[in-house]
Amino acid sequence: MNENDSTTDKQETATRSGFVALIGAPNAGKSTLLNRLVGAKVSIVTHKVQTTRAMIRGIATHEQTQIVFIDTPGIFRPRRRLDKAMVTTAWGGARDADVIAFLIDAERGLKGDAEAILAGLKDVKQKKVLVLNKVDRVRPEALLELTAKATADVEFDRVFMISALNGSGCDDLMSYLSETLPEGPWYYPEDQISDLPMRNLAAEITREKVFLRLHQELPYSVHVETEQWEERKDGSVRIQQVIYVERDGQKKLVLGHKGGTVKAIGQAAREELSEILEQKVHLFLFVKVRENWSNDPERYGEMGLEFPT
Repeated sequence: MNENDSTTDKQETATRSGFVALIGAPNAGKSTLLNRLVGAKVSIVTHKVQTTRAMIRGIATHEQTQIVFIDTPGIFRPRRRLDKAMVTTAWGGARDADVIAFLIDAERGLKGDAEAILAGLKDVKQKKVLVLNKVDRVRPEALLELTAKATADVEFDRVFMISALNGSGCDDLMSYLSETLPEGPWYYPEDQISDLPMRNLAAEITREKVFLRLHQELPYSVHVETEQWEERKDGSVRIQQVIYVERDGQKKLVLGHKGGTVKAIGQAAREELSEILEQKVHLFLFVKVRENWSNDPERYGEMGLEFPT
């Protein structure tokens, strides 16, 4: 073996990589935390619960470790077919990860869905860390009480108290994960921050703008697809998307008076996409009714979900 081969071996054994699943109840702050740790927007964030539908991987590098975060859909009591697919996907992502990070909204504590997830973690064998989010809004005594309750029946390797919004405590979490993941080569190129195709990310950004604009009025059943993506000679990109709803009344809501609502949605999405792509974006939105799309197996495949039978 020559000197160069020896150097290569040392570099390979010095690197670490692995998968960390972010699980929690809807609106625990998983998407906000993912974007914070990756350092860029890879998952949409809205006021509306259950906006993350499929597993989204965000890729971060800390020192010599590549950490692949899996932003799973919020785990909740499923009522519909789409709900069931999302919950199954979330638990599947958790069981395939090297480390599970259970995120709790410290303000809400162990109520409802969070308590049910905690019970489900008892039988999970992977390394687990407890992450209390939004700790800046809670009294220290309440945090200690919540920690004691959460760790009473489930053994966590570490407990972290963070604010995904302002970043406090996130460096400690990153340092722990970078030291904990197994040695091995990186899965993705150094400059890659997500494995989500840009067409899909563009659709997710538009869906986020729909929810931000209509989160109080619009039902959960809205889906966005990128139908066309054309790179132009002048360096700009032309994107055509369809916003699918299930009823005519929902279509009128998304369109708004004289098309004002969909125009505002398009402008907000276009501005963000231009910033992400670093090029001029021509975005064209169409609103169509696709009745009962949430029972269509093809739509589930596009979202990266298994169609529950």
